[in-house]
Amino acid sequence: MRNLLLSLIILLIQIPVWAQIESAPERAEGEGPWSQFIIRGVTLINGNGAPPIGPVDIVVEDNKITKIETVGYPGVEIKETDRPQLRPGGKELNASGMYLLPGFIDMHGHIGGEAQGVSAEYVFKLWMGHGITTIRDPYSGNGIDWVLDHKAKSAKNKITAPRIEAYTEFGQGSESPISSVEMAKKWVQDNAKKGADGIKFFGASPEIMKAALEENKSLGLRSAMHHAQMDVARWNVVNSAEAGLTSMEHWYGLPEALFTDRTVQHYKLDYNYNNEQDRFSEAGKLWEQAAPPYSDRWNEVMNELIALDFTIDPTFNIYEASRDLMRARRAEWHENYTMPSLWEFYQPSKISHGSYWHFWGTEEETSWKKNYQLWMTFVNEYKNRGGRVTTGSDSGFIFQLYGFAYVRELELLREAGFHPLEIMMSATLNGAEALGMEDEIGSVEVGKLADFVIVEENPLENLKVLYGTGAIKLTEDNEVIRAGGVKYTIKDGIIYDAKQLLEDVREMVEKDKNKTGYEIKQPGMK
Repeated sequence: MRNLLLSLIILLIQIPVWAQIESAPERAEGEGPWSQFIIRGVTLINGNGAPPIGPVDIVVEDNKITKIETVGYPGVEIKETDRPQLRPGGKELNASGMYLLPGFIDMHGHIGGEAQGVSAEYVFKLWMGHGITTIRDPYSGNGIDWVLDHKAKSAKNKITAPRIEAYTEFGQGSESPISSVEMAKKWVQDNAKKGADGIKFFGASPEIMKAALEENKSLGLRSAMHHAQMDVARWNVVNSAEAGLTSMEHWYGLPEALFTDRTVQHYKLDYNYNNEQDRFSEAGKLWEQAAPPYSDRWNEVMNELIALDFTIDPTFNIYEASRDLMRARRAEWHENYTMPSLWEFYQPSKISHGSYWHFWGTEEETSWKKNYQLWMTFVNEYKNRGGRVTTGSDSGFIFQLYGFAYVRELELLREAGFHPLEIMMSATLNGAEALGMEDEIGSVEVGKLADFVIVEENPLENLKVLYGTGAIKLTEDNEVIRAGGVKYTIKDGIIYDAKQLLEDVREMVEKDKNKTGYEIKQPGMK
């Protein structure tokens, strides 16, 4: 009965969001691939923590990196005779003065939903326009068959899209709620047979969670979990990690593992989980109820998770409106890049998930600011002690837009204490390791695939140059300009004009607005 109740509650919350969206069209963008492709004179910022080095030439043959060659020194003219030679029919890209990074990996990339009213093309181009060449879809109401179809098309570059790792929500597609160990194992086995890369959990009874995670691990699949409040009192992140969970999303389940003087969150007594203002305002008080930083229990939990090679995917950005609603809803990209239907989905609502602005105020934001301080302290120290932290956005909710929100996540990792080079590791190699794809992507190394991000400005100096809207800059002539924005996104050796992809999105939004004369207005404004 409890499992049935949990399933129904989760279903009620998320039915308005998850329904199949318009499929991506056949690829009409991108140049290449070629049998040989050379990127010339670029400064390399790798995903392995190494400092920048350049100028280098990077040689790609049939989508594999075959050579990374230092060809000179900063400020010194390059000797052409010392450079790798281009073969007939090959392609070279002059990236002199630019910066190259491995393709970004979004570890929490939902491919939209019908309630948001956006197409797969819209979502994919926002991601690719920000250098995101791989996403992990942590379950989608589009259905696993739809996601696997798009994964296959992306792998063959038939569509303009990041490569996709497809996870299924535990129990998704089952004719009845999973209520026994046997049902759990059978569902996990069937999910693997369908070709899913992993499972996204929300919670179940301890015996079912244990059985499902152990079975999933035995099949060699990976897993993620949002420890929903409906069962976290019996099963927190330590229980999950011990049973074989490979990564946690957000932070739910972690403070609960750090409780020392209680077993449940100190809910107000008229709390109702289906009232999302209750859900999110009370969540903002949770970290203060946990063991304090560097205490015995805090250290014990951290050390155990690290020993289990556990991954934390914090998605700081998706909760930022909780601590500063005005900042999130006034973000400058909404005007040109947010679809009217998506803007409507963000508005205060008792139905739409994450639209909990019933009467959000100073008290809630103050609590969340304290929450972030404690949360970020744990994540930063987890990284310092050797734990794996990845970058995920969970875009499409709470005023967070695909692509743009990913860059904001990088900025929030900086706020948490990460050095910019550590941020790039989280955005690239750490994500590849968490997906089991470190031999293919995540860093620029001989033998790996040709997934790159090329920017004209140094992102280590200012992460804002990665935003599609660029960074505000004053020139020597006292002119205000926008600097940056990803110039090229390269996936599988195919060169995409990142700014053109974002221009395509802007045109989609403008066209949609022109149908009805729609104008973005702030909540409650006439």
